[in-house]
Amino acid sequence: MEVTPNHTQSVSGWAAMDASGEVVPFSFKRRETGVDDVTIKVQYCGMCHTDLHFIKNAWGITMYPVVPGHEITGVVARVGTNVSGFRPGDRVGVGCIAASCLDCDHCRRSEENYCDKVTLTYNGIFWDGSVTYGGYSNMIVAHKRFLVKIPDSLPLDAAAPLLCAGITVYSPMKQHGMLLGEAGRSLGVVGLGGLGHVAVKFGKAFGLRVTVISTSPAKEREARESLKADDFVLSTDDKQMQAMARSLDYVIDTVSAQHSLGPILELLKVNGKLVLVAAPEKPVELPSFPLIFGKRTVSGSMTGGMKETQEMMDLCGEHNITCDIELVSTDRINEALARLERNDVRYRFVVDIAGNGSRL
Repeated sequence: MEVTPNHTQSVSGWAAMDASGEVVPFSFKRRETGVDDVTIKVQYCGMCHTDLHFIKNAWGITMYPVVPGHEITGVVARVGTNVSGFRPGDRVGVGCIAASCLDCDHCRRSEENYCDKVTLTYNGIFWDGSVTYGGYSNMIVAHKRFLVKIPDSLPLDAAAPLLCAGITVYSPMKQHGMLLGEAGRSLGVVGLGGLGHVAVKFGKAFGLRVTVISTSPAKEREARESLKADDFVLSTDDKQMQAMARSLDYVIDTVSAQHSLGPILELLKVNGKLVLVAAPEKPVELPSFPLIFGKRTVSGSMTGGMKETQEMMDLCGEHNITCDIELVSTDRINEALARLERNDVRYRFVVDIAGNGSRL
């Protein structure tokens, strides 16, 4: 473990030490609260599929030990002398980004997520040369630029996954005009997991006709009854897929497993748009005919910038949008990771870092 001179704050956390997939208790140091920093007592941290990829080194870029977690909510403990927008006691969140260059065109447009020098909240290299450690820990120090306020109306546990799952679907929905509330607009959501269920909630909140597209027949009842989706299509049923051909304006694909985009593209109207927000380990299949004969567009999108993240969080406060979560105690992180790998969660695990239960 590297030693950085001003890293003097002792922290307890949970880290993967190798690619075995096991997370164990881990003590480490965080930097002192700098003039532009905010120190946060972590209350909750969502468990993202990306955590699994890093824990198991699925992308070949993990720096062990790795402390996962980039859906962090908590309470401000201390603020630096240059910090004016936050004060002790504020309810705040930290998402996927810990730092960026702050000076490029993307940073100036508050698109820090696309900065060439973006640093992730964990498994990144911070400005001081240290490796970043994430929210599976009892305290974190964040630069004021990369912090959002959590509306008082949102519980900190169910709001935590909004900092990744929420903004990851909100950003492309906004970019492609899905949130304008135009009458008759339709959205397809592929996959009903952590990202997918939030996309359904956003779609319904903004007046879209929402169709859930899934390989699992068991998801239909959840989609229609719990999330109020308007339609459900079993993607393995050719008749159902053909019946929905050319019916959707937009599709958000949240599936992190390898799959073909061809059948999904056929569901789009002419000039329809498909956005990929998940990251399968192997390339997806993209046949050309559905693109050519429907003048359709395929694009990708990652998490949003900080201004957009705060905007999303405020809208969630107005519309009372939260994630459907299962709270996990810190001694059951490994059990939850194993279930996450089997997709056995409705719809997001959140680690109860402070041991508060769901009272906040």
